Amino acid sequence: MDNKTIVALATPQGVGAIGVIRLSGTEAVQITAKIFRGKNLEKQKSHTVHYGHVVDGEKVIDEVMVALFRAPKSFTTEDVVEISCHGSPFIAEQIIQLLIQNGARSAKPGEFTLRAFINGRIDLSQAEAVADLIASDSAASLDLALKQMRGGFSNDIKILRTELVNFASLIELELDFGEEDVEFADRKKLIELIDAIQSKLKPLIESFKLGNVIKNGVNTVIAGKPNAGKSTLLNALLNEERAIVSEIPGTTRDTIEEVLNINGIQFRFIDTAGIRITEDVIEKLGVAKTMEKLKQSSVYIYLFDVNSTTPEELVKEIHELELLGFSGIIVGNKIDKASWKATAPFYAVLNSQLATRNLQLLFISSQTQYNIPLLKEKLFQLATSNLQPDSTVVTNARHYEALLKANEALNEVMVGIENQNTGDLVALDIKRALEYLGQISGEVTNEEILGTIFSKFCIGK
Repeated sequence: MDNKTIVALATPQGVGAIGVIRLSGTEAVQITAKIFRGKNLEKQKSHTVHYGHVVDGEKVIDEVMVALFRAPKSFTTEDVVEISCHGSPFIAEQIIQLLIQNGARSAKPGEFTLRAFINGRIDLSQAEAVADLIASDSAASLDLALKQMRGGFSNDIKILRTELVNFASLIELELDFGEEDVEFADRKKLIELIDAIQSKLKPLIESFKLGNVIKNGVNTVIAGKPNAGKSTLLNALLNEERAIVSEIPGTTRDTIEEVLNINGIQFRFIDTAGIRITEDVIEKLGVAKTMEKLKQSSVYIYLFDVNSTTPEELVKEIHELELLGFSGIIVGNKIDKASWKATAPFYAVLNSQLATRNLQLLFISSQTQYNIPLLKEKLFQLATSNLQPDSTVVTNARHYEALLKANEALNEVMVGIENQNTGDLVALDIKRALEYLGQISGEVTNEEILGTIFSKFCIGK
């Protein structure tokens, strides 16, 4: 990475009320001062804002506000300037070209955040959290990104890594005194340390499933027999007529997908074709797609008609679905057309079935909206049941993979100690674990990893 001052539009492309142009580098203030008519920017203090005009010689380009952030008290730790101009793409481009003509160069995707990382302002996991923060589309994903950007996950990893580094150094010391058969690293204490580290790694690894769900949305499949009211339920959840509703069984031939935000969590509802044996070629394809979507779901709603389903039939259907291994809510629909006495047999039969499983039973009426708010609440509880207020949740696939590999390396350390391997072999496995943990925070990295991560950022961030 060169040290030349970089410039980019920090606000989205297109017409708006204002546009913000950002510069970062040792010459950011001087370059801006060359095209600014107002106060002498080079003499102004950090964290101040100044009114003036951007000019090209004697020609006024725009009326602007210029904010100064002097090193090291800026996002990149370099001198940073932000020019707020009117939101015309033509004006913004004119100003950027003037800045380039006076010594700046166009920033690459994510280069401002990359400089913040390289200059020690943030670590790599925090840098990735910046991208997640920008892409967040729900309160929950925003909260996770903010926690990670503030260093919660990084701190957990650094503590684990520091403890392991101490033992690695002792084993390295043993190698220096190999001929004297000296043991500096107590193997029993090393086993205890690895047990402690793995006990902390395990919940982080397991949290990825939840973190991925919160970050990308909860895939929620609505399944059931034809005419159970799946499309009506989807419309009731969305509070709009999204799916075609008909009394004719098999109306839904393909999947219909819609997104709904429940208490800050994005749920991706998928209305599927009814599950039944059919000779209709198109409907067969729809049923096959339903089963495929069920396998991809995090949560499913199994809908049945309380008026046309027996408890015994329902138990059999649930058993078949449970082979997929996902959490679900069993929902009896059309309760408005049945007596509440009709629900008693379902409770009696299913209570024994549900007691030891992650399933719930609820009766609703999609037509009258009865218990729809309660269904939404149960879906939210099911999706976030493992989320603790202050717990660290892994949302990044790269971090998840590194944690898995670090845990595998620690397993190898344990096997090596049990087999009384020499110190050099044990040290090798410890180094592997340290490397994988270091990859998360960026303490161990390479140009290829950095290029892949920051190429996904928008230009100007």
